[in-house]
Amino acid sequence: MSDKQLALVTGASRGIGLAIAEQLVKDGFDLVGTATSDAGLAAIEQAFAASGALRAALPLDVLSRASIDALFAALEERGLTPAVLVNNAGITRDNLLLRMKDEEWDEVIAANLSAVYALSRRCVRTMVKARYGRIINITSVIGAAGNAGQANYAAAKAGVVGFTKSLALEVASRNITVNAVAPGLIDTDMTRKLTDAQRAAALGQIPLGRMGTAAEVAAVVGFLASAPAAYVTGETIHVNGGMYMA
Repeated sequence: MSDKQLALVTGASRGIGLAIAEQLVKDGFDLVGTATSDAGLAAIEQAFAASGALRAALPLDVLSRASIDALFAALEERGLTPAVLVNNAGITRDNLLLRMKDEEWDEVIAANLSAVYALSRRCVRTMVKARYGRIINITSVIGAAGNAGQANYAAAKAGVVGFTKSLALEVASRNITVNAVAPGLIDTDMTRKLTDAQRAAALGQIPLGRMGTAAEVAAVVGFLASAPAAYVTGETIHVNGGMYMA
């Protein structure tokens, strides 16, 4: 049985989630990573096979409360108790409000906000008993600045910020910190699909003149999960190259 602290990272198979998982393993944590698909779970297992830090790769569909319940049943069965929770997994269903379908709104709120609530609530129960914990929620610059065609996503990510502050106040006396990280335009599989014109327009809004990297976001998460971050709670740290300054 490992004596390392355990980090649970949702959506850990690629992009920012994978980079966060890599950072936390580098920092000495054991890891449980989740993914929606079998291919994603295989990617997690392959990425961390040599590290010795992967305790489990488990399925999670953040649209399903039953899937969240199954995740924690699997953790309990394995005797795994996260000291760190990184709520990274999420979805987009972009559309202008006048064209947005109810399910596009409902699914984005469920995946990006309600799942953060459900996962955090389950982890807080054991963190309170342990009198220690770190919860780190991945929000977005869109939650602060807004974006046409993403009213659902912006609302969910803004909600995560409010949730983060409120939960931080509730659990601070139990030595649990709750923070958010808000990435801007990050070089991932999703942003690589932008057209040249879209990319140029986006870069024109960034004072540093480039996209960020997933590793740069992960480094901030790594700090918030660390012992030196013990006096930081209720904060949202923006990682966006200056495109939005809170």
